[in-house]
Amino acid sequence: MESRKILFLLIFIILSLVAFQIPVNRIIGSNQNFTCFELIAPLGGMFLGPLLGALSALIVRGTNVVIARQPLDLLTIVRFLPMMLAAIYFGMRGKKMAIIFPFCIVLFLIHPIGRQAWLYPLIWLIPFFATLGKKRLILNSIGATFTAHAVGSVIFLYAFGLTPQIWLSLIPVVFIERGFFTIGIWLSYLTINTSLDKLANIRIIHFLKPLANQNYLISSKFFKSFA
Repeated sequence: MESRKILFLLIFIILSLVAFQIPVNRIIGSNQNFTCFELIAPLGGMFLGPLLGALSALIVRGTNVVIARQPLDLLTIVRFLPMMLAAIYFGMRGKKMAIIFPFCIVLFLIHPIGRQAWLYPLIWLIPFFATLGKKRLILNSIGATFTAHAVGSVIFLYAFGLTPQIWLSLIPVVFIERGFFTIGIWLSYLTINTSLDKLANIRIIHFLKPLANQNYLISSKFFKSFA
């Protein structure tokens, strides 16, 4: 592994752990909160590559389990998946990750409760089609946050059930919540990537320069072709 990626991985993990402690909104049907980690975790996939991005999400989630003294049971381990897959989606080139959305739709609909709330998983057709324009940062951000949402919803359905009425009532909440996370991911990556590119001009950290994606710097080119 390149030394610059090791260093950035460590910095990114620390930043993500801090973000994990900042709550954003209560998860309905749970006593837990969404946190700013949902905004930061996918970025690792772009900066470090899909696999290292997923690894960073895994380390942060695992560390938080230890800090919070949560039981390390099967459900806890499975719930590592949403943000790991979001990081893989965000960092992976091409359209292969689009398969996650029809897969989650099927898993949702074959569940007895999910079948009665069939309208809910159709939301995931939005990120499925967004994947077709993945080079646009906003569409990639939509796909990343909905990857976490789709996987997380299926896990939640099979683990806790809830009623069809609750799932259907969540649809407008999902649009607001995922809209917020989409903009947050878009803005976070654009800001950090541009800042990294500028800071890497300093000689002592110039070796981090290749981690900054030149297509996603604040510029007229970005807003014309890659925003």
